[in-house]
Amino acid sequence: MVPSSRRVMWLGMFLFLLGMLTAFVEPHLINVRMGLAAHLVGLLNGIFLVALGAIWTEVRLRPHAKAIAFWTAMYGTYVNWAFTIIAGAFGTGAVSPVLAPGRTAQVWQEGFVMAGFISVFPAMLICAVLVLWGLRGDRGLEKSQPQRENAEMSTPIVARRAT
Repeated sequence: MVPSSRRVMWLGMFLFLLGMLTAFVEPHLINVRMGLAAHLVGLLNGIFLVALGAIWTEVRLRPHAKAIAFWTAMYGTYVNWAFTIIAGAFGTGAVSPVLAPGRTAQVWQEGFVMAGFISVFPAMLICAVLVLWGLRGDRGLEKSQPQRENAEMSTPIVARRAT
């Protein structure tokens, strides 16, 4: 099943809400700067999903490819937010020394957070490539359908009633 644009926008607004609520958790994290980053990641990724939902009907892909675009977008945005919070809670610093100067957590925590962040990159890359492919002008998969609609609209009303 390929999700509708309304579902993508709802999930975007939900992530935006999670990003806003992250502001309340932020001061209680070991790495407060990473908490601020989680707050911003939630907000920005939520806005990204709302924007993606707004153009979702224009993305012309086969159902399987569109489902992959959807799930990689969801994985990339939500996992990015979740691992940023986890990084703040663990106090990790190896992934982003700018956000955690001089901080390091236990080795397994650093590795866990690193793996999570690394997994986000290919997901978002796949999503971006698929969405760009689906927005590629008139060469899209559903090219013939808009032409039929345009041909019908150019037919005089009298001729349409006769058929």
